[in-house]
Amino acid sequence: MAGKFEYSLGINELKSKDYRLWQSLIGEFLGNLILNFFACGACTQPEDGTFKALAFGLGVFMAITVVGHLSGGHVNPAVTMGMLIAGRVSLLRAILYIIFQCLGSIAGTAAIRTLIDEVYYNGLGHTSLAPNITELQGVGIEFFLGLVLVLTVFGACDANKPDSRYTAPLAIGMAVTLGHLGTIRYTGASMNPARTVGTAFATNNWDSHWVYWVGPILGGIAAALIYTQILEKPTPKVSEVSDKYGTHADEREMRKLESGRDYA
Repeated sequence: MAGKFEYSLGINELKSKDYRLWQSLIGEFLGNLILNFFACGACTQPEDGTFKALAFGLGVFMAITVVGHLSGGHVNPAVTMGMLIAGRVSLLRAILYIIFQCLGSIAGTAAIRTLIDEVYYNGLGHTSLAPNITELQGVGIEFFLGLVLVLTVFGACDANKPDSRYTAPLAIGMAVTLGHLGTIRYTGASMNPARTVGTAFATNNWDSHWVYWVGPILGGIAAALIYTQILEKPTPKVSEVSDKYGTHADEREMRKLESGRDYA
């Protein structure tokens, strides 16, 4: 019983080298550092929302490409919470991932803030609600952003759709781009609580900060439930696999008999 309890919480991952927990945490840190440094750096330039949308989409694409093999490339607490609800990661791993995601985002934004002059800050890409958008509306918008992102993550990484995995980083990056194109004017299109922690820390602006945690995480949890319970491609049944290979074996035996060769 104790061993099962440790396994469900993820305590066993602290002891085992097979899980590569510490490498995964470094991967999540670096992924968020890359995202906030380059994408928030793009926000310091006086360009329109399309430019920023592409910057964040490409930032996520590059981050997942670089660290996906280490940590799964969550790079977002909303994705991590979705994976936790779906039983894909342990509680301990989820908590540590979120901590290191936030630390990476803080480091990335702090680096760009340090390296450029204050005259170029332009808010450092910090997310904020538009004047006529209430906090509740902001939660709703961020909910749908978290929903579409985590649905894309589950769809692109579905083990029963192996062909999708080759394009997963691009698909997830495009989901982020889509989210920014649709809503950046209203909430800043965070989609990622850690990304907003980084800019809030750098600018010391925590107004309506809870919106950017509650919205995306609730959307991520809803996406995990929708995908795993409704949309996930079912695993082929053992009997179907056996029938498939059995049919092929029968066909080979028939060809042997017809050719009259001795295969002993």
